[in-house]
Amino acid sequence: MESVSHLKVSMAEDISIVNQAILTAEVGQLDTEVLGPAFMYQLNQCINLLYGNNYTKCLSLVKQLLDFNWEKLNTGHWKDVHLSWRYAYSYLSYFKSVCQMKGFGDDQHQGIQLAIKTCDMGLLMGAPVLDNILSRYASKLSKLLNEGKKDMSEKHTSAKRRKLDDCDVNIDPHKAIKRVNCPPIVTFYEDYMKTETPVIIEGCMGYWSAMSTCRWSLEYIKEIAGHRTVPIELGSKYTEDNWSQTLMTVCDFIDKYIQHPDLKQTVGYLAQHQLFDQIPELKNDIIIPEYCCLDNEDDETDINAWFGPKGTISPLHHDPKHNLLCQVVGSKFVRLFHREQTPFLYPLKGIMSNTSEIDAETLDFDKFPLLKKVQWLECVLKEGDMLYIPPKHWHYVRSLETSFSVSFWW
Repeated sequence: MESVSHLKVSMAEDISIVNQAILTAEVGQLDTEVLGPAFMYQLNQCINLLYGNNYTKCLSLVKQLLDFNWEKLNTGHWKDVHLSWRYAYSYLSYFKSVCQMKGFGDDQHQGIQLAIKTCDMGLLMGAPVLDNILSRYASKLSKLLNEGKKDMSEKHTSAKRRKLDDCDVNIDPHKAIKRVNCPPIVTFYEDYMKTETPVIIEGCMGYWSAMSTCRWSLEYIKEIAGHRTVPIELGSKYTEDNWSQTLMTVCDFIDKYIQHPDLKQTVGYLAQHQLFDQIPELKNDIIIPEYCCLDNEDDETDINAWFGPKGTISPLHHDPKHNLLCQVVGSKFVRLFHREQTPFLYPLKGIMSNTSEIDAETLDFDKFPLLKKVQWLECVLKEGDMLYIPPKHWHYVRSLETSFSVSFWW
């Protein structure tokens, strides 16, 4: 692990590489008409103060600009926020984190934690700048906080998993999703993608580090990502009236909602979050399945994390893309309905028309009589399983135990 002195040298080298002229030029490419000349002037003042080693004054000005920038990010709809405001937020977050690092004083631990949180807020609310420097800094700082901890690689490799009691869920054999062992790409395309047929693929995740050499456990996730700030959904499902979101560190989330949950509190869920863009160390433990290259015109795959305790629910909904839902930790119950079943599934009106108002696990035929016509498939998705969900196929998911899934959309 890097020492404090080595980290300071490393950060100083990064700052020298991103020299004042380059940084001023990059910031100068922002849309002045959108940000305004006064904001741009103060943004360049921050650069001058930063490279003039006036960290206290720089930090004070940065905080003022971040507060103003925050208001711009949270006015109106997120999709309507001009990209320049997101870039500006990232630059300011970078300035702030550097000032916090330089202002360590005697309390290095607190300084590092503050700088990590600043980087994460920039990653969550901003847009990548300077070769994604916020992600690189946060990674270095997170490693530093773990300095001195015992090497846990052996424990991660040999971590034992609790065997799921198959009696927790009874799968109707006539409705069970077909299982195949690592089919060739051509077979997968012809038999499942072209025919829009869900299938569980076995035997394709064993070589992931997350399943072997760096096997994911709560301890490993805390070690790699524990100090990072992430968005957490509060509520068993997003269709509930009391559903909300909050920000907290991964360590706090695991402690409060997974390891020591209060039975009276609501469920917490890290859901549909691009965690692997934020924390590349975890992305190194997984591999994008080769199947994702099929019919992928943009050659891009969206990767999302789904991490939470037993009882988290994704209500019945559909997505527009191909989906491989990969189970890394724990297990989930999944129920699927073909897109042709849509007329019988009572979609909600308006912007949530991709979500059904029914409880897909406990079908209420009296309240929703059209459900008598529906047909479905189901499964228990276990560690090492990949579930292919075709576009527009309705799916309902419930975790049967502490669970970590990774979805690949293309």
